Amino acid sequence: MAVIQPVILAGGTGSRLWPLSRELYPKQLLQLIDQTSLLQTTLLRAAGLPDALAPVVVVGEEHRFITRTQIDELRRFGEYTILLEPVGRNTAPAICAAAEYCRLSGAEDAILLVLPADHLVRNQQRFIEVVSEAAGLAGQGAIVTFGITPQYPETGYGYIERGAGVEVLSFKEKPDRGLAEQYLAGGNYFWNSGMFAFSVQSFLAEMEKHAPEIVACMAQAVEAGERDGCFFRLDRRQMERCPSDSIDYALMEKTARAAVVAADLGWSDIGSWQALWQVLDKDDRGNVSQGDVFLYDTSNCLVRSENMLVAAVGLEDTLVVETADAVLVAPLSRSQDVKKIVEYLKREKRKEFLSHATVYRPWGSYTVLEEQRRYQMKRITVNPGAQLSLQMHHHRYEHWVVVTGTAKVTNGDAVILLHENESTYIPAGTVHRLENPGVIALELIEVQIGSYLGEDDIVRYDDAYGRQQ
Repeated sequence: MAVIQPVILAGGTGSRLWPLSRELYPKQLLQLIDQTSLLQTTLLRAAGLPDALAPVVVVGEEHRFITRTQIDELRRFGEYTILLEPVGRNTAPAICAAAEYCRLSGAEDAILLVLPADHLVRNQQRFIEVVSEAAGLAGQGAIVTFGITPQYPETGYGYIERGAGVEVLSFKEKPDRGLAEQYLAGGNYFWNSGMFAFSVQSFLAEMEKHAPEIVACMAQAVEAGERDGCFFRLDRRQMERCPSDSIDYALMEKTARAAVVAADLGWSDIGSWQALWQVLDKDDRGNVSQGDVFLYDTSNCLVRSENMLVAAVGLEDTLVVETADAVLVAPLSRSQDVKKIVEYLKREKRKEFLSHATVYRPWGSYTVLEEQRRYQMKRITVNPGAQLSLQMHHHRYEHWVVVTGTAKVTNGDAVILLHENESTYIPAGTVHRLENPGVIALELIEVQIGSYLGEDDIVRYDDAYGRQQ
């Protein structure tokens, strides 16, 4: 049997899991079930397949460094590739890019196993068995999708109508409640999992037939792409030309080669807070509590605390999620409507749509402690051996106080070392850099004062991570 090439699609945002999921820290990067993120769990699942190659992970540019960090934390992959999408174009171009990359990298005979990064699979042994079955069909030229036997009339999933054997009769849009109940009663419908298996050659041939413009654009995006270590950056101009389409619309609903395998894996796409509540362990009153939570006379609730004590009295069927900068309260049954909040935040350009109070960077992270009109306080953490860019600000002055570790500071023409309880001052217009030369994390408090404190007031002169102005 041909080797398996896992392709992990990690470009989504998971807006229905706000306020935990944000544009710059999306669902697949979160620890929702245990101490590993959904992305890490997906990578470990793929790594457990016999004779699987190192993964190809497709992400947006803005998530590249945290994705690399999470992969490296697993210490399972000596080599892997992160395909960087400069612009999002949905799943069909993303998968096409991975197929073209594999073809040009000498893996044209591989079976691509396409896995969303944000799904949960409970039964690893069954997963291995189903992938083996799908790979056998893919080796015969089939375009295989994984169908999940429906447990209830879900209206948030697409459906697959199965004919005889592995034949696919049709793909169905997300139905209303009545239609979902008909599908469930019919017995020949699956939930559409969004997982696929096909050979590189079969997939590209079918895409050429049904979506030739996508194939042409993505072939050029890969050909004109550039490698930077584990990253492979697709060409922006070609991706901007590429039509945006899902793999279902672009290919699966059109191809005559579609096949479906039954994949009863203990699967969930964790598409909402209610879906998360359904898969997590509960107390004797049906509650899921995470973090510093106290419940009294409360039943069938999901209550999650990220930073402080959350206490609830007399609640039923309710969702409460606390983060450093937002609190969500809703009936658990209305958790699909959380996306309406995200749409509002995006429309109003609220920062709560974009990021958390803690923002991750390739060198570490910063947390906004207080923000006022002309000043801002941050806690900055710099990883051992890491450095910020050599930069300058036009509109703000900065005061740095070291809390733990050692800081190497470039401040204009001077280079100094600062230790615990020592400080320095960076005037506006001064070229500066912060480095951690030590072996433990550097933590410092930064106080910014000025007429404009936005993150876009940075002029970069040199950056170890290839970031531009």
